[in-house]
Parts: sequence; structure tokens; C-alpha cells
Amino acid sequence: MEVYILPNEEEIGSAIADRIEKLFSANPEANLGVATGSSPLPTYRELIKRVAEGKISFSKSHFFMLDEYVGIAEDHPERYHNVITTEIASQVDVDPANVHGPEGNAPDLAAAVKEYDELIREKGGVDLQILGIGSDGHIAFNEPGGSLVSRTHVDVLTNQTRVDNARFFDGDLDKVPTHCVTQGLGTIMDARELCLVATGEGKAEAVAQMVEGGISALWPATIMQMHPNAHVFIDEAAASKLKLIDYYREIQAARA
Repeated sequence: MEVYILPNEEEIGSAIADRIEKLFSANPEANLGVATGSSPLPTYRELIKRVAEGKISFSKSHFFMLDEYVGIAEDHPERYHNVITTEIASQVDVDPANVHGPEGNAPDLAAAVKEYDELIREKGGVDLQILGIGSDGHIAFNEPGGSLVSRTHVDVLTNQTRVDNARFFDGDLDKVPTHCVTQGLGTIMDARELCLVATGEGKAEAVAQMVEGGISALWPATIMQMHPNAHVFIDEAAASKLKLIDYYREIQAARA
């Protein structure tokens, strides 16, 4: 796991966009794993800019989403497929038909989650997965206490996650769905490269556990320690609880 401590969200977004540009320059048919939430937005802004400048093209790519709410209206602005469409897909040259997500309104959810994993495999897998992290260490909607090798599945959202997400539903907890469909940690770990973003002091403990703690279902993101090509991009506040912060700075300087 490589750790990059950068001054602000813009530099983090640019650094991840650099990796994506390098990937797509080598393989225009690469597949990108996209995440919702505020953490990836600077990366998306930079990618939109670079597509407009002709530096990157997603015309031959597939986008794969991490998760989706169960039972949310198809036209709801917080339906994750709509969020991804708004924040990036509609502003770059990806074919809308190639933007995929787990189906939260399928009549047979058990079948739908299996079909999603099969679709990812059928299209060649995810080449680079963008990730955020929750304050409790969850990635996608894999909450603490779940399986470290799970595949795409239906899950229950914890009260804390629903409270955290209520800001997207006019602050009304009752409007936040109680269930989700999410790529499992095993599915996420199949991606060839992981790029996780965390900013702010509120993510500092989760980052410290992810990078330096033992691998545990209590902190789901710790499974990333087992990935051969995982990169963590954080600001100073999110890095504040790392015990080996000077070491990470030294290694980062040597890479430059």
C-alpha cells in the first residue's frame, strides 16, 4: 500500500487523474470503477477537464459503480446511478449504455447481485477503482462486521451511515433508505488498482487503522493491505493519526 500525503483536495484529484490518464493512454479500453460521495469529486472535475482537452477518452470504456440504494425512486437525485451521471458520466465521452451499477430495484435482488459480478467479469474486470472511506472504515457499503471476502450483495445500512447520509435527504433520516446493494470487499479487491481518497480530521482514525492497523472486519478498509496495487491519497488532516507519517513522507519524496 502506497500512501500519498498532499496539501489539498485539488492536488489529490490531480494525482489520481494522472494515474487514470496513464492507464487510458496505455489501454483506451480500460474500465473505471467510480464511487459516489464528496471524496471523488475533485478527481471527476479533473477528468472532465482532461477529456475536454483531449488528454483522456472514455469512449471505449465501461464505468462500474460500487453501490446503490434499495427501493429508491428511479428519478430520485440521490439514486447513485443519477449521481454518477450528473457528476461525471454526462460530462465525459463514456457511452451511457456502458455506465453500470448494481440494481437496487430489481424484482429479484439475489439474482441481480450475482448478475452484476458476472457483468464485471464479462467486460474484463475493473482496471482502476476509485474509493472513499467512511469514518468507521467502511468502503462502498461494506459496514464493519461484514465478510472480508464478500461478493456483490444486499446489505443493511447502519444507523451511523444513514445519519451521515441524511444530509443528502434534506436532513430527514426517515427519507434515507435502510438497505443497499453493494460490491463486496472480495469484488472490490478484484480490481487491478485501487485509489482511495480521504480528507479531513474526521477520517484520520479510519485512515490510521486502514494503513497501520491489523486486518479486521471491524475496519473493513484494512483488507486493502492485501492488495498488490493499492494507493491511498490523503490530506494533512486525514494523515494526522499515522504513527509512521515521517516514513510515508520519506518514501513519497523518493518517488518524486
